[in-house]
Amino acid sequence: MQALFLEHCTKPGRRDELEASWRRHMMPAISTNDGHLAYLYGFGADPDTVVAFQLYRSGEDANAFMQSPAYLAYLAESRPLLQHDPEITTFEPRWFKGV
Repeated sequence: MQALFLEHCTKPGRRDELEASWRRHMMPAISTNDGHLAYLYGFGADPDTVVAFQLYRSGEDANAFMQSPAYLAYLAESRPLLQHDPEITTFEPRWFKGV
């Protein structure tokens, strides 16, 4: 397994636009991607912060998704909305409680 924790900081007032882009590109792709074991998406305490937690079956699955047309389209559309590239923490889960 491989997990990612991402924190996006949008330009002031652009969080809703970022979420719309995520819903347009990412939600359908994630919903049909067997490599995703879990995915959590939400807003941070700061009004311009979006956070996501992704759990993949493997590092290969994570890398494959990051090259998918949907992800690349989301990147192209979302970058102008962000103050800087997302902060990404990658880690190897040692234990998790499943649903």
